[in-house]
Amino acid sequence: MLDNVFSLMRTKYNSLSPTQKNIADYILSSPEKVILYSISDLASQCNTSETTIFRFLKKIGYESYQVFRIKIAQEISQNTTKSIYGEIQQGDNINTLKKKVIKLTTDSITDLNNIIDEKQVSLFVNKIIQAREIILFGVGASNMIAGDAYHKLLQLGFNVRFCSDPHIMNMIATHCQKEDLIVAVSHSGESREIKDAVDFAKKNNATIASITSYPHSALSKKSDIILLSSSRETEYRSDAMISRINQLVIIDLLYVSLVLKLGPRLVENINKSRLAVAKNKT
Repeated sequence: MLDNVFSLMRTKYNSLSPTQKNIADYILSSPEKVILYSISDLASQCNTSETTIFRFLKKIGYESYQVFRIKIAQEISQNTTKSIYGEIQQGDNINTLKKKVIKLTTDSITDLNNIIDEKQVSLFVNKIIQAREIILFGVGASNMIAGDAYHKLLQLGFNVRFCSDPHIMNMIATHCQKEDLIVAVSHSGESREIKDAVDFAKKNNATIASITSYPHSALSKKSDIILLSSSRETEYRSDAMISRINQLVIIDLLYVSLVLKLGPRLVENINKSRLAVAKNKT
């Protein structure tokens, strides 16, 4: 595979079908837009199907849309910091960086007021309370977010499990029940490991709740409940820095909502958990 994805598309261009050439033309003319799109968004812009997009990617040597999109973002950035924080410049000093990073983060958290659906939060909270078992899935950076949710729900005394190993996730999902709640965390909503596990869980009619940044992603389409974690898509951030912080805020929102809804019962569980942990401290 050529190092440059744009060169790769151009060299393969004559071997593409007319539909695939249309996809290549769109990507080459608007790469800054493509890095913000889920695969379904790109398919819509090119007036084609997700399946056709996948065929195009395989034709040029990519097995994953996420990898392809990251590669485009990296090449657009041309070794600058723009792909991480668009407003940051190469010559910024530490004081300027501090102010810009903090402002980007606080602005993004403020944006949650506009993108979090209160009805979806209520549904999420009620499903947690009703579930026979709560099963949390997350891989990569999302593993840490799912782990934080696991810690908080365990502290509250819920019957909860957490897994980040793709093989184990699939096995757990295969044996889950209709009364279970699957909580899938994925910034892109396109992680194959998460999608596979969710597919297995859906076969058993388990409820799927997702925390993701893209409303048109594959995970969102498979979910019964969706909490969106980002609206700041002006630049593609490969490590989802802003989304990660917002997802932690969402976990805290669910945590506090549960405590307020169930009251004394959960407060007692919190105290028990704290005492248990205190045993390990000197």
